[in-house]
Amino acid sequence: MHEQYGDTVTFVGVAGRDDLPAINDFIDTLDVGAFEHAVDEDGSLWANYQITTQPSFVFIDDDGTTTNHVGALGIDRLTEVLDDLTS
Repeated sequence: MHEQYGDTVTFVGVAGRDDLPAINDFIDTLDVGAFEHAVDEDGSLWANYQITTQPSFVFIDDDGTTTNHVGALGIDRLTEVLDDLTS
């Protein structure tokens, strides 16, 4: 996804509920180090966007409107959402 949309979409992974070594291992194992990651140590980012579990997605459009999706998104659905946001 980052390779396809990285020029028009800013991706940020927000890790929580684990310690830094485990988070870094996750990033390395899943090979998602091409984009930025934030560590939400106190849960404030999760709370701000009403995220209760992983995986979850928060889509923020150009005017700041957010759309949340709690749970997994398949590649097809994620592609649809990103196409909609970038059209």
